[in-house]
Formats: sequence, C-alpha cells, structure tokens
Amino acid sequence: MEAMNTHDIQKLAARLLAGELSVAQFAAHFSPPQLADVGVAQVDLDRRRRCGFPEVVFAQGKTVEAIEKIFRALIGHGVEVLATRMTPEQAAELKLKFPGGCYNPVGRTFRIPVSAGDLQRSTGVTPVPPARPPAAGKVTIVTAGTSDLPVAEEARETVLWTGAEVTLIQDVGVAGPHRLTANLNQLEGADAVVVVAGMEGALPSVVGGYVACPVIAVPTSVGYGASFGGVAALLGMLNSCASNVTVVNIDAGFKAGYVAGLIAQNAARARGTAASP
Repeated sequence: MEAMNTHDIQKLAARLLAGELSVAQFAAHFSPPQLADVGVAQVDLDRRRRCGFPEVVFAQGKTVEAIEKIFRALIGHGVEVLATRMTPEQAAELKLKFPGGCYNPVGRTFRIPVSAGDLQRSTGVTPVPPARPPAAGKVTIVTAGTSDLPVAEEARETVLWTGAEVTLIQDVGVAGPHRLTANLNQLEGADAVVVVAGMEGALPSVVGGYVACPVIAVPTSVGYGASFGGVAALLGMLNSCASNVTVVNIDAGFKAGYVAGLIAQNAARARGTAASP
C-alpha cells in the first residue's frame, strides 16, 4: 500500500463525496499493490491508478510464450495492451493467439484493444471493465524527415493507446522551413507536441517558438557520422533556447508518446473540471 498523508486522504474523500470516485475505487487506494505472478514476470496491475496508465510490455528479448502470459494477465484486468519494440516474427505468432491485436511494423508496436468484439472468444479471458475510460486530449506529432518515421510511429501508437487524439505531420524539417509554416494550423489547440528529429536536431526549437504548450523533443539516430548515432541531436535539443522544450532519450518514441498522453489526459481532465457547474 502506498504511503498517504492527511491531505491526500482528504482529497480522495472529497472526490468520493462528489461522485468522482466509486467506493471500490476509493478503497483501492488503501489496498496492497496488485501483482500477477505469471512465472516469467510480475505484472503490475495497479499502475493505472498510481501512474495514470497501465503497464506497457517491452517485447525486445522476450519469448512469445512470455509475452502471451503477460498479455493475458493484462487483458484479464481490463487493460488495453501495448507492447513496444516487437519484431515481425513475434507479431506473427501473437496475431494467431490474439486476432484482435494490431501490429504496426513501422513503429514495431502491438496493441490489443479491450473493446475488440472477439477479444473474449479469441483469448478465453473475460476482461474486467477499466476503472475509468481514458481521458481525451490532443497531441500533435511532427517529424523532421521521413527517416524519423519509425520513432514517430512508436510515439503515435503510444498516444493512441493513452486515449488521446493524435495528428501526425511528416517531413517538415528545417531544410525547408516553409513546410512547417504551411502546417502551423495543425498545431493549434494541441495539449502537447512531440517533435522527432535527427541530424542536428533543430526542429523542436523552431516548433517551440510557435506553440503555447509543452514540446517533447525526440532525438533520433538518423544522420551522418558526426551525428554520433543521435548524440548530436540530443545535445542540440538539450541546449534549445525555446523555453517550452523538454527532451527524452534517443529514439525514445514510446517515452515521448507516454509523457504527451499524460499531459493531454490531465489537460482534458482540467477542462472537464472547469466546465462543470
């Protein structure tokens, strides 16, 4: 059970009285952490409550059998599955076991929506309804070049998994700045913007000068020798003069999408609260 102070308990009680939490959801905050021991992994079933979104599966290096066990544990608790860095070979085998799953070969992601009509029949698992539907929100993803698309697709799939609306703008790098200005209308109203760029990594700074929301910069390993596998782009982004730019790791599309989803979720929730009488 997580440590809670008096202020936290009072906030939870206020949400319970306001009807924002069910009795079960309120009680869950005082319950021991939920884990599913599937032999090869200890699946964290409590992460949605603690961190905003459920556990995500990193497929790289795992056997298909191990991934299947983790998937079934998550599905059984109403989690829309997201796996990252999955190979086509892993996906082909898992698609046979989970026909409702969707593989993105560019982003190397695999998603299984709990709402898929044939999910229970195809898995033999009866999903538990999620504690609450995911909040909405809006995220825009921008790529400097077509070569950055795999990382951008990983971010896009992650944002979709968080429940936010996502727009992808491709190939608007600083070598042709008119391409960005022609698409500025698609940045309006975004709760967060993810900018994916390799080479010198200048694009996030440019985008940051146009938007009034957080810009999550993702350096990619795209570039010639002196780009040092993305280190040059990483350093350029870390030294951005745009005050709203923050940076994740090289090729970390998932991390950028997850953070953008959190921002969008909280922004959407705040708008809903503000609109309430």
